Order: sequence, then C-alpha cells, then structure tokens
Amino acid sequence: MVKFGNYLIEGNGKNDCLGTGRRKSSVARVRIRSGSGKISINARELDEFFKTAQQRNTVKAPLMLTGKESAVDVLIQVEGGGTTGQADACKLGIARAIKRYDPETEPVLREHQLLTRDAREVERKKYGLRKARKGTQFSKR
Repeated sequence: MVKFGNYLIEGNGKNDCLGTGRRKSSVARVRIRSGSGKISINARELDEFFKTAQQRNTVKAPLMLTGKESAVDVLIQVEGGGTTGQADACKLGIARAIKRYDPETEPVLREHQLLTRDAREVERKKYGLRKARKGTQFSKR
C-alpha cells in the first residue's frame, strides 16, 4: 500500500510513472502503471468525477493518441480551481506521465501540444475599475 494524496492505493509504487499537470489554479498529480485502462480521479471513477463528455475526452486525449487506453491504469489526485482547469491539469499530467512510461510517445504528444503548459492565469482586479480592465461608463451629464 502506498499513500497517494489522502488515499491509500494498492501496490508498492516502484513501477509507477509520475506526472504533474497544472492549469489556472488547478494541480493534478498523476500516477500511471500497467493495467487494464481504469482511470481514477480522487478515488472516484472518471464518469463520476467529470460530468460532461468534453471534459472526459480532454482527460483521455493523451491516452487515445498514444494508444495506451487499455494498457495502463491512471490514478489522479487533483485539487484547486474549477472543473475545466482540473480537466486540463489532468490532461497535462497524464501526457507527462506517459512520456516517462514510454519515451517513444513524446513526438506524438508534442505534435498535438499535449506537453505544453497553458500558462494563462486570471488577471487581477485593479482599484478604481470594475474588473481587471473594465472601467465605469462615462457620463457626459
């Protein structure tokens, strides 16, 4: 048994490949091991954790492109941000872990820009403005 986040998982963790993904304020820690294609996020199934098909496809994208859907089990611990940020963080973490698991998949992952971190963050609100850049409406009278 190995401690992974707040959960205990099966195995000794010696043959696992790790990857970290970040997007906005979400952080995903991914662990990949040989298996049957099971994806577990925060000790819940993929379909239970991500409700929309778009988010589930985002998470599965690196596995589908490399053909590892039914060859590996994926364990993910994700926290922070919203569901879209968490899905993108999982995608990057899985891609990085697959690259470690099988280095020959790197050109395919890089070609589809799955190893590139999306560094866009929310711009802070400035004083005197309504949002980051939106000011008050000008009134002539």
